Amino acid sequence: MTEDANILIVDDDEDILTAARLLLRRRFGEIVCCRRPEEIPDLMTKHEFDAVLLDMNFGPGESSGVQGLEWLARILQLDPQMVVVMITAHGSVDTVVEAMKRGATDFVAKPWQNEKVVATLSAAVELHRSRVETESLRDANRALVEAAAPEGRAIIHVSSEIDEVLSIVERTAPTDANVLILGENGTGKELIARKLHQQSARAHQVFLTIDLGSISESLFESELFGHRRGAFTDAADDRPGRFQAANGGTLFLDEVGNLPLHLQAKLLRVLEQRRVTPVGADKSQDVDVRIVAATNVPIENLRDENRFRQDLLFRLNTVEITVPPLRERRDDILPIANHYAALYSRKYGQETKTFSLQAEQALINYDWPGNVRALRHAIERAVILSSDNVLEPGDLQLIETGQAPALATATPIPTVLNLDQMEKDTIHRALNKHGFNISHAAKELGLTRASLYRRMEKHGL
Repeated sequence: MTEDANILIVDDDEDILTAARLLLRRRFGEIVCCRRPEEIPDLMTKHEFDAVLLDMNFGPGESSGVQGLEWLARILQLDPQMVVVMITAHGSVDTVVEAMKRGATDFVAKPWQNEKVVATLSAAVELHRSRVETESLRDANRALVEAAAPEGRAIIHVSSEIDEVLSIVERTAPTDANVLILGENGTGKELIARKLHQQSARAHQVFLTIDLGSISESLFESELFGHRRGAFTDAADDRPGRFQAANGGTLFLDEVGNLPLHLQAKLLRVLEQRRVTPVGADKSQDVDVRIVAATNVPIENLRDENRFRQDLLFRLNTVEITVPPLRERRDDILPIANHYAALYSRKYGQETKTFSLQAEQALINYDWPGNVRALRHAIERAVILSSDNVLEPGDLQLIETGQAPALATATPIPTVLNLDQMEKDTIHRALNKHGFNISHAAKELGLTRASLYRRMEKHGL
């Protein structure tokens, strides 16, 4: 386990260094010996050590251990994760205790026993690797948290309607109250959920999203609550569910209104007990998550007990937030459009494109059945296809029937016969045709909602 470990030995006794090198070189990787502690900083810069074996005293007549303690502090200043084992000639209890208080991991006494030195350093190496791995995981978690709200996904608005929504978010976020976000497809419900997380006490923990509308009923419990190895045919290993993975953070349950009644009962039980039982397990586990749910199902439909359990609704909507559609906050249309015009101009290496007055009016007058999502796709398409820096109404390809923006109705023989691109275009056309209603688009394409979601993710739609 420690064959490739690198050890630094610091002692002013050449005999000790020779004996240590001969003993350890057969069991570890690189053994670096140092007689002068002043060389430690330079050596730590040039090498990556897994452990340091450090003498307590340097120079004739020294026995106080002060020098060893000073260099211990210096080593830990250079690398706080380093594991340092002290060497003491006299076995002074007070000096050893002081060294341990200041960060030393263990000690060996001269004259040492070979087995004791090897065992102590082996444990030190494993401890160092554990520390490094823990720090790496902590860094990765921080990166994931920061990536939860990437630049370009800010809530862009000037309307009083969204000001009111954000006011509710600001008052609700510091609490652990469950929140239900209502709104049509494409209104930005997930952005509101992320905002709740970012302003909460859980902001430095994970924000995890799960689309309940895309999970098959057979995998519901496994996905949410985890499973044990051998629980079913494909369960090759233990796997935590979304509740365990989000422990300490926020779990965003999207499309909760599409859950069948019998699965609603299982979700309710977990919300009531704050415990989950993985598939194939005998014991349940405590979970600490803040629940934010969202649905495009109107609230009056959720209040129909034949469609949605009222006790579950009661658990989910401690606070209820409704995100208004774009047609009810037209003041936001141009700021959002300008944002995406600049974003996609940069993405595709073009000069920033703007809108003519006529295009701006067309954008404002359009009802946008697909809301911000449809607006974003219309702007991206216009930026790609237009050869001018000023976009005109025709570039937006808006139709006058009040439906969603559509692709050109003419169907010429495609010049690009790439299957992936053709699939992307077909999905895009179906989404546009049905105002970005996932269920209707999936039905026309002959796909399940889950399959359509996977293809949308694949193509970045």
